[in-house]
Amino acid sequence: MNTKSIFAYITIAGFSLIGISCSQQPERPLEGKVKRETLAFSPKVTGRILKVYVQEGDLVKRGDTLAMLDVPEVNAKLAQAKGAVKATGAQRSLSRNGATENQLKQLRAKQSGMQQQFAFAEKSFARAQAMFADSMITPQAHDEMIAKYQGAKAQLEAVNAELNEAQKGVRVETQNATQGQADQALGVLQEVEVAYSERYIIATNDMQLETVSLREGELATAGYPLFSGYLPGTTYFRFTIPESRIAAYKKGDEIAIKIPYSKTETKGRIQNIKQLNRYADVTTAYPDYQIEDAVYELKITPADVKQAENLLANATVVL
Repeated sequence: MNTKSIFAYITIAGFSLIGISCSQQPERPLEGKVKRETLAFSPKVTGRILKVYVQEGDLVKRGDTLAMLDVPEVNAKLAQAKGAVKATGAQRSLSRNGATENQLKQLRAKQSGMQQQFAFAEKSFARAQAMFADSMITPQAHDEMIAKYQGAKAQLEAVNAELNEAQKGVRVETQNATQGQADQALGVLQEVEVAYSERYIIATNDMQLETVSLREGELATAGYPLFSGYLPGTTYFRFTIPESRIAAYKKGDEIAIKIPYSKTETKGRIQNIKQLNRYADVTTAYPDYQIEDAVYELKITPADVKQAENLLANATVVL
């Protein structure tokens, strides 16, 4: 056997040994993460932060006040709405109650004066009629007396109608219109009051605060998450498993989970197994699978919830 043949033989044998060695390597342990359900609180109105009542790491309860905003625009609208409610309320009362006693006295006095003027005009017109029949006054003077008589009569009828309306009250249509205006103003006030109450950021759930995004004096825009954190009692473990290894796990199985950073171990139960999209979020630190393999997510709930609550979020865990 020549030198080249010996070298080729040694090379092939070496690659064979490497292949055997690689095929005998144990599978890498599956790594996952500690996860919790998250929640964020955001303002519904834009305003400057006046006061922050909590700190990162606090456990807040439902109904706790987290922060207070200064919302000057809403303050101005609130004053306008209150003024509109007072104005429309006064108009409604006026339409329902009608004229005051003093107004009625003034109208009665006006009516009395107009009655006397009409009586005088009526007597003057009667005399003018008789004198005109005897050709004692000119047609011009006769026409002037007729005009004065008709004018006095029209003024008396007008004041009688005005007094009658004041005594009966405002028409029903006018009362309904003023009531509608009052209701509309009240609705605007209620809307502004709701917006005004939104200057307080209130916790809607119990939560362990992780992040406080802004500080006092900064501007908070509507919808921007000011506070975020974890819901208590929602800790779970998340693993991504390649198709080649998923057969070893079944929904409902109880498995042991190692926690490297604390050098402890806990148990959990597989709550759900679902397929992930090919480019989904893979939480395994060193995924060891073929590119054509499907990828699945294991959601494992801890057996000891209290113990799991003490684990650090996003810490690495191992199956």
